[in-house]
Amino acid sequence: MIDISPEMITILMFAGLLLGLFMGHPLAFVLGGLAVIFGLIGWGPSMFYMFMNRIWGTMDNYVLLAIPLFVFMAQLLDQSGVADELFKALRYVLGQVRGGILLSVIVVSTIFAACTGIIGASVVTMGLLAVPMMRKYGYDKKMSYGSICAGGTLGILIPPSIMLVVMASEATLSVGKLFAAAVVPGLILASLYLLYVAIRCFFKPELGPPISKEERAGVTTGQIAMMVLKSLVPPMILILGVLGSLFFGIATPTEASGVGAFLAFVMVLAYRKFTWRGLYRAVIQTAKINTMVIIILCGATCFTGVFLGVGGGDVVTDFVLGLGLGKWGTFWVMMAIVFILGMFIDWIGIVLICFPIFLPIAKQLGFDPLWFVVMIAVNLQSSFLTPPFGYALFYIKGIDPDRIDIKDVYRGIIPFVALMLIGLVICALLPQVIMWLPDVLID
Repeated sequence: MIDISPEMITILMFAGLLLGLFMGHPLAFVLGGLAVIFGLIGWGPSMFYMFMNRIWGTMDNYVLLAIPLFVFMAQLLDQSGVADELFKALRYVLGQVRGGILLSVIVVSTIFAACTGIIGASVVTMGLLAVPMMRKYGYDKKMSYGSICAGGTLGILIPPSIMLVVMASEATLSVGKLFAAAVVPGLILASLYLLYVAIRCFFKPELGPPISKEERAGVTTGQIAMMVLKSLVPPMILILGVLGSLFFGIATPTEASGVGAFLAFVMVLAYRKFTWRGLYRAVIQTAKINTMVIIILCGATCFTGVFLGVGGGDVVTDFVLGLGLGKWGTFWVMMAIVFILGMFIDWIGIVLICFPIFLPIAKQLGFDPLWFVVMIAVNLQSSFLTPPFGYALFYIKGIDPDRIDIKDVYRGIIPFVALMLIGLVICALLPQVIMWLPDVLID
């Protein structure tokens, strides 16, 4: 044991965290390694007993069983081709509107988000479908890449979302209430994206030219209506099956995730996309993603345990409250910290590091925990869009590395990050945007 002040340990732990990430080490090992180093400094070998208890508490959390089933559901849906069919249908519906393909991307991404809860599948799928089409019709590159990235990130906010499951577990909130609270903010962000694209393309048609009348004339209105119906009904059934069973108390989160996985499997069969090789890939990918999440959870819970144990939480709390900015000033400082951390740290790390520190401050200031958690969830949209570590930016770059310039991607996401911040302000000024649906459906 070494006698170091809590203030110095706080600085060293966060400096070590940023250094480890900039050196390219995995988040789980950076968090776990720092926990061991500073745990030995603070307690000596006895800290391993604390690690054992915290890791066991994470593994023993029944709510987290929903994660692998939701991931498996997303993998099956990715194979089903539901996004392909829906995009084709909406392309005919909105194709003659300026920016129609961009609007179709955001609408399909919103629906896909309510089915999967994983952004990687959404960004890659929509990129593969839409980028060639946008090139064909001469769409603006920056607007195209920004729309795909922004639409894809809705998957972490619109339920069922893995991030919301982890947040509910860490904040000891009802998963059903948190899902309900996140619905309207997610739809507000989607609406802001749609409105922005529609207005920009209306005044500058060269950003998103409509498809040719000849291509549209080859399909009748009845055929388009049937395409929309066939592509829209199955995902709507899945959304109602998962969220409906949860909101109305028919199923627990884990049971609802099982319902979703079953319905997704039925959709794969219905679309005639089932193969044993595809099922094997879905199972393996589910195992990989779930393992990654659990390892990060274990590393982060040890890091948080050491950080709080050596007094780091009190240091941050005293610092934030000592700024003398009042209730709302302190709130926006916390939001700014989350936004900045999102540029460098994965959402799991932010949730597990910030929740034990910020939630007590929020309660002390009189904020509703449910509202505060959703505000952080909205804020964390940016963590997938802001460089240098915005995952959505690299997902779309990976679709066609030779033809997609990362500079165009960076420029394209700037307006959408600004719109996300506008959505955050709307949710702050109108708390009922978040609280209304859980009050109606659950309370």
